[in-house]
Amino acid sequence: MPVEPVVDAKQMDRRRWLSILAKARAEEVSAAWDALEERPAYSALRAPELGLMLVRGRMGGAGDAFNLGEMTLTRAAVRLESGETGLAYVAGRDRRHAEIAAAVDAMMQSPSLRGRVEGAIVARLARAQDERRAAAARKAAATRVDFFTMVRTRAPA
Repeated sequence: MPVEPVVDAKQMDRRRWLSILAKARAEEVSAAWDALEERPAYSALRAPELGLMLVRGRMGGAGDAFNLGEMTLTRAAVRLESGETGLAYVAGRDRRHAEIAAAVDAMMQSPSLRGRVEGAIVARLARAQDERRAAAARKAAATRVDFFTMVRTRAPA
């Protein structure tokens, strides 16, 4: 039986903000980054580069795995002058999106920068994603059709 890795709260927090950064629209990430008053200097450990990633699926969500196809991916790694390292993987070919996401990841790991960046960038992007989900849910709810099925029973003879 496979052993599940233990994930602590710190790792869960990082997963959350990396997910928000990766799923955000590139123009939203750039706008949030540009609106940040102070941005620390960083150097690229791995300049943004493009690649392909194999996407896997499961039959019925939990059944046998199968190869669904490939998707384009951009990854980047940066190091702040203070020593924190940030990584990012984003879908598509936007190098700037990946670089900014890696820089924000590094900044979120810095105790002195985290509070400012979390509110100005991560929370802002999370709100935009929540608004898009809510709009999609409202649109789907407007077209919802409720079907009522009546069960017929045989009358006694």
